[in-house]
Amino acid sequence: MARIEVTVDGVRYVDEVEPRLLLVHYLRERLGKVGTPIGCDTSNCGACTVHIDGSSAKSCTVLAVQADGTEVTTVEGLVRDGELHPVQQAFHDNHALQCGFCTPGMIMASIDLLNENPEPTDEEIRHGLEGNLCRCTGYQNIVRAVRQAAGGGPAAGRSPAAEGSPAAAEVTA
Repeated sequence: MARIEVTVDGVRYVDEVEPRLLLVHYLRERLGKVGTPIGCDTSNCGACTVHIDGSSAKSCTVLAVQADGTEVTTVEGLVRDGELHPVQQAFHDNHALQCGFCTPGMIMASIDLLNENPEPTDEEIRHGLEGNLCRCTGYQNIVRAVRQAAGGGPAAGRSPAAEGSPAAAEVTA
């Protein structure tokens, strides 16, 4: 077993994990963060995308021990004071989902894209999200949603890690 300390959605966790445990399984099974779906387990679909220290990562390709000392943000950690993150709101407003399976990863990748490029063109949005697959939407509404969120300026791409959010609590297992 390996000891890790990781902050997830503003809560600090100290835990013992198997060295080969994937971050996606740690998030879902240990912490109950089921908004991060397990898609393909091969890094092809991007459904399990989270932010590690403010940058997108496919959590099926990261071991929990590799997240030691980092701040992880899941789609559940984006809501602030009951308000959806601007990208979440834009996805809702533009009906940028159908089955919803890819949506958490699309939202997390979109935030990362907007942090890097606050005013992307449609082509840049499509290129920026090409590591995330959707089988239902045809992507047009997703592109519209990202474009709407970009209209909110640089703050539209905010990430709790980028804001330097303090750990609200500590959990020791």
